[in-house]
Amino acid sequence: MHPGHELILGGQRSGKTRRAERLAAAWLQTPGHEAVVVATATVSDDEMRVRIERHRADRAATLASAGCIEEPRELAAVITTQSAPHRLLVVDCLTLWLTNSLWPAIVGLDAPALDDAGFDAACDGLCAALRAAPGPVVLVSNETGLGPVPADAATRRWLDAQGRLHQAVAAACERVTLVVAGQALAVKG
Repeated sequence: MHPGHELILGGQRSGKTRRAERLAAAWLQTPGHEAVVVATATVSDDEMRVRIERHRADRAATLASAGCIEEPRELAAVITTQSAPHRLLVVDCLTLWLTNSLWPAIVGLDAPALDDAGFDAACDGLCAALRAAPGPVVLVSNETGLGPVPADAATRRWLDAQGRLHQAVAAACERVTLVVAGQALAVKG
């Protein structure tokens, strides 16, 4: 468990990304510190294009000096190559990474879909990269598993994978925060 890692969970438009950006902005106040946002979104339709453009504009306004890497699937590799003691990585978001891994065609990626064993291996690789990272990592993800069990098998599989992912990443992080209506609630740490 790395003392600087934090998993931020919340519903859609809950303020979880804003919290991650505030943490990065505070990190950048120390001379010599850097921040890099690792964005996992892909442009799959016009509405998603607008969302991505809005996130880019928000980051430009709040984190002008932060870098950005757009990587839909290879999070472990990015963390391994980009983490440094003076650099904070903000992964936004694990929810899209999960979708990109299990259902790449839906989001327009030309990549194979991972089966359960493949995704579990990718999750294990992500957690190993987190545990080995020399610098802090803040990970953002939607908490979508609070409702009833879905009627269809594909959605149940996705939610089960997300639950396993969140538990594994939470175990690798010192802090877990739930954001509700813009308010941060400490779950761990």
